[in-house]
Amino acid sequence: MKNNNRFLFGKNWKNFLKKVNSKKIKVAEESIKDYIYFENIKGKSFLDIGCGSGLFSLAAKNLGAKVFSFDYDKECVNCAKILKNKFYKNNSKWKITQGDILNNKFINSIEKFDIVYSWGVLHHTGNLWQALENTSKLVKNEGIIFISLYNNQGFYSKIWSKIKKTYNNSNFLVKLSLITFFYIFFHLRSFIIMLFKTIFFKTKVENNKDISRGMDWITDLIDWIGGYPFEVSTPDEIFEFFHNKGFILKKLKTCRNGHGCNEFVFKKANK
Repeated sequence: MKNNNRFLFGKNWKNFLKKVNSKKIKVAEESIKDYIYFENIKGKSFLDIGCGSGLFSLAAKNLGAKVFSFDYDKECVNCAKILKNKFYKNNSKWKITQGDILNNKFINSIEKFDIVYSWGVLHHTGNLWQALENTSKLVKNEGIIFISLYNNQGFYSKIWSKIKKTYNNSNFLVKLSLITFFYIFFHLRSFIIMLFKTIFFKTKVENNKDISRGMDWITDLIDWIGGYPFEVSTPDEIFEFFHNKGFILKKLKTCRNGHGCNEFVFKKANK
């Protein structure tokens, strides 16, 4: 994989840090509690694979976890360190480092964790199934893993892959044009869906769930358009993969045949 094909996630997250406030942090905390409602996070070890901005590492730390964060991208590591220095400077129970989930030597050098979190990350590594294999090794018996992975849309996923490649190999004007086009496209589509549901089904439309996780719409949009490497999977494939490794599915949210991510929470059986 050529470097110019790889999206610079850290640069995007660095811009997002300017928007992090107490409300976003609180909502991120609620998101974690919502997904592992059956588990008390306080005192547990929490691994954030591909920590990005560091927001969810911070949220886990606020909830009382002992946190270990790592990312492939140096700028992402720096983002997480900025948040740590702001809220938990010199705290030994939150460690941050650069690391690659595909690097077996690195994976073997770290411990296993009660909770392993990797949200929208593993499908950007360039080798999804090896990333999942290595991630599964980092969970303690009776530990929790919760991940989100791009849904396989078949033909449409292939189109998105080409769009992402184009974005990463283009100049500033082409990138700006793509961002502008999809900004209008997604907003217009959301408006039409909202209008249709309101008029014909009298349905109250909820806020976007990505935003409700404490994220930011424009940051996610750039991440989506540029996010490459790009791999996809079906819910069945992910369920079978973890089931064969002794994990029990505790929570599942799919986007059905649509674009976006399927979200999973698994618990590792005690052997």
